[in-house]
Amino acid sequence: MNKNILIGGAWPYANNSLHLGHLAGLISGDLLARYHRLKGDNVLYVSGTDCHGTPITERAKKEGTSPDKIAEHYHEEFVKTFNAMNFSYDLYSKTETEYHSKKVQEIFKRLYDNGYIYEKIEPQAYCEKCNKFLQDREIQIKCPECGEITKGDQCDNCGHTPSIEELKNGVCLSCGSKTVEKDNKNLYFALSKFQDIIQSNTDKCKSFWRVNARNETEKYLKQGLKDRAVTRDLDWGIDIPIPGYETKRMYVWIEAVLGYLTDTMKLAEENGFNWEDYWKEGHNNKIYMCHGKDNIVFHSIIFNGLLAGLEDNFHLVDVIVSTEYLNINDEKISKSKGNGITALEMLEKYNSDSLRFHIINNGPEKKDTNFTIADFERTHNNELLNKFGNLVNRTLRFKGLESLPIGNLDDNAKEQIEKTYKETEIAIENLEFKNATDKVMELVEFANKYYDEKQPWIQKKEDIQGFNDTIYTCSVIIANLSNLFEPFMPMSCEKIRKYLNITKPSWNIIEKIEPIELKDIEPLFNRI
Repeated sequence: MNKNILIGGAWPYANNSLHLGHLAGLISGDLLARYHRLKGDNVLYVSGTDCHGTPITERAKKEGTSPDKIAEHYHEEFVKTFNAMNFSYDLYSKTETEYHSKKVQEIFKRLYDNGYIYEKIEPQAYCEKCNKFLQDREIQIKCPECGEITKGDQCDNCGHTPSIEELKNGVCLSCGSKTVEKDNKNLYFALSKFQDIIQSNTDKCKSFWRVNARNETEKYLKQGLKDRAVTRDLDWGIDIPIPGYETKRMYVWIEAVLGYLTDTMKLAEENGFNWEDYWKEGHNNKIYMCHGKDNIVFHSIIFNGLLAGLEDNFHLVDVIVSTEYLNINDEKISKSKGNGITALEMLEKYNSDSLRFHIINNGPEKKDTNFTIADFERTHNNELLNKFGNLVNRTLRFKGLESLPIGNLDDNAKEQIEKTYKETEIAIENLEFKNATDKVMELVEFANKYYDEKQPWIQKKEDIQGFNDTIYTCSVIIANLSNLFEPFMPMSCEKIRKYLNITKPSWNIIEKIEPIELKDIEPLFNRI
């Protein structure tokens, strides 16, 4: 029975261009979406641009424009980037839409009516010079965990999220004045009430998760979950649907994660299916969340708390797919240093499949990794061009070969193909994507070795049946590579399917291909 698979890609923040580190965290979503489609599952792959919050208003102020213009500029850039990377979103939206706002307000009101959002008056950091309450990222503090000087929303060094208590004695980033405390009224989400539910879901699912997701989630659960403010003193964001809070806006962490739900609802309305099939218990469903390690807690704890708080039979997140950080030239990517290579810069110069493959095969799956142009070019030339591209080239563009010969598939080759499907599937299901690419590349290497040993350039003159079998066997391997490499390099796989007249990819072994005319076959990759 086909599964209902929901894949959520983290919502990039609309205040800067996407760099390669972002892609390294997000490409898992597209890989999983393509894999599950190949398996015949019903897949929804959703994400969007996170348009609200303080950094966008700060940027707008600095550039003398409005927050919506900043958000729209980056949203358009993100769409262009994801299209160039061949990300196959079913919907890539943005939080700055009437639909999202309305649905999120309904969810917020439901949580409030269920008693999980409550009012709290407490001292908050206030800048007397700027005459306003300060948001966490408008305050500079010394991190209580590691001692580094950082902004109050999250420590850049260790990832710690400071509490309101820890924001005391901070400094206003805008004017440099020491903050004072003043009573402020806010609404809070009672996350602490979901400790047992979230612990139970984590215990059930964590064996699938990567180590960083397990450790980070367990750390917060061990400390005991704390309630979190859901309103802020802002004028840019989603209005609060509760009387007495007209001057405040919804905290971005609550409304952005709810975007996975609002995207599904929108798709369901537009395409005539039931959104609950992907989000409620009992529908043979599975939910993946794909992001960098700084987003773990929002998806493994907070989002699950919000779903549980709706008290409506919601299926909680099953799989947290969290990457470590991608460094550039041995340096951590930093907006202030401006050392991140933007995704669009790379895609204007290089093949998107090569970038996808390199980021997956050399990416920060289990530990921080380093990206250099020299390493990327080596991957392209040595792995993709010399091995995969060369196999396709010398088989389908064999001199004097006008059509695919009828031949017999070598038994050993068939075994290797079957083994590759099994091993690649296990690796993908275990979130070992580098291992999955290695397994498929082993089949490429097997085919190249087979080709060299058979010496079809000699067989063509001395043993025509042997020649036909060699070219046919290599062509069948190439046909299967167009399935196996589809989650990693969709553009190249589409080219192969066109060359071999294969209608669509699937996760089933191709044992037979029809004799077809071989024409207009171009190299898959060009040397850098």
